[in-house]
Amino acid sequence: MQWNIRVLETPEEMREVEELQRLVWPGSETDVVPAHLLITAAHNGGLVLGAYGGHPPRLIGFVFGFPGLDMLPDGPAPKHCSHMLGVHPDYRNSGLGFALKRAQWQMVRHQGLTHVTWTYDPLLSRNAYLNIARLGAVCNTYRRSEYGEMRDALNIGLPSDRFQVDWWIRTSRVERRLSRNPRPTLRLEHFLQAGVKPVYEARRTPQGHPSPPSALPTLQGPLLLAEIPSDIEALKAADLSLARAWRFFTREFFETAFAAGYLVTDFIFEAETRRSFYVLSYGESTLGE
Repeated sequence: MQWNIRVLETPEEMREVEELQRLVWPGSETDVVPAHLLITAAHNGGLVLGAYGGHPPRLIGFVFGFPGLDMLPDGPAPKHCSHMLGVHPDYRNSGLGFALKRAQWQMVRHQGLTHVTWTYDPLLSRNAYLNIARLGAVCNTYRRSEYGEMRDALNIGLPSDRFQVDWWIRTSRVERRLSRNPRPTLRLEHFLQAGVKPVYEARRTPQGHPSPPSALPTLQGPLLLAEIPSDIEALKAADLSLARAWRFFTREFFETAFAAGYLVTDFIFEAETRRSFYVLSYGESTLGE
């Protein structure tokens, strides 16, 4: 697929972003970021990038972020807060999300910044694969019900728990993933051959849905493999109570793991086996792998 990515600045362009938000997150008009706020952010150090494709060209994706501050022990430090990434339903799984984040990476580096943060639902495995495996973000921050009750079709029914990820955009870890020769994709078999096994077993219900363990496992060793449902949206549609059970189990698991010193450093997504795993590393990360 072909597309053209450019910086958006005009009221007309921002109204296109409004409309695309309604397609990506249908069902809640109050959650649409309005054009006047997008323009204000763009004219004050923020960034709105749009991707145009098709014949005639139309807006098919966007990424929106603004300046923020890290509150560090020795004082505040600037960062870029990436708030929204949306891709038209016709262009999902096309690589457009990665292309938009790569363009954002290039622009934010030109602003002289080194750190980008954003949030995403840790149960959305395709988002996890993009953010952690492909982009090289890491995470040790879990935020419960970050946005309160959300009413759009994608989020309704589950607490809005989120990972806040850290994207250290000038590290070799990130630069290699965004280069023209990225590192090979790691698969479950690579970890199993190295003696790293899943830290818990996701049992299957009689209907074939994955079910979380009834209790937290013991956390030990330098690497952990933590399974999540490969398609939480389908699971939520089929069995909302089971999807909620995954939310509350993974909430406790990740909060416990992060408190113990583990860091999410990779993600495995295997469409053919319909299995997805977070990879957590213990201790300080070099961010170079």
